[in-house]
Amino acid sequence: VQLVESGGGSEQAEGSLTLSCTVSGNHYDNYCMGWFRQAPGKERKGVASIDSDGTAYADSVKGRFTISKDNTKTTLYLQMNSLEPEDTATYYCASGVYVMHKLDPIEYDSWGQGTQVTVS
Repeated sequence: VQLVESGGGSEQAEGSLTLSCTVSGNHYDNYCMGWFRQAPGKERKGVASIDSDGTAYADSVKGRFTISKDNTKTTLYLQMNSLEPEDTATYYCASGVYVMHKLDPIEYDSWGQGTQVTVS
C-alpha cells in the first residue's frame, strides 16, 4: 500500500484546512484508515479513523474534524475546522489490516510521508 498526503499548510486560528491522502497498491475496502499527528518532541497520536465499523475521533478534535473517503475509496480526507494552535503538527495517514484500537498508531501497517500543518 502506498499513501501520499497533501493539503497541509499554514492557517490562522479558527480557520479550516482539508488534508487528502491518495491510496494505491494492494489495498482493500475492509482496511482501516486513519489520520495521525505528531508535534515536535511528542509522540504520534491518533486523530481520526474510518472503517466498516464507522468513524472514531480523538476527544481533542471531536466536533471540529471530519474523516471521510471518496466513493472510489482511493482518497482519504480530513476536514479540519476551527483550527487551534494546538493542532500544529505533522499529519500522517495510515492503513491497517487488523486494527482493534482505532487510534493506536502501533496497529497500523502502512504510512504516508506526512504533511505539515501550522496554526497560528
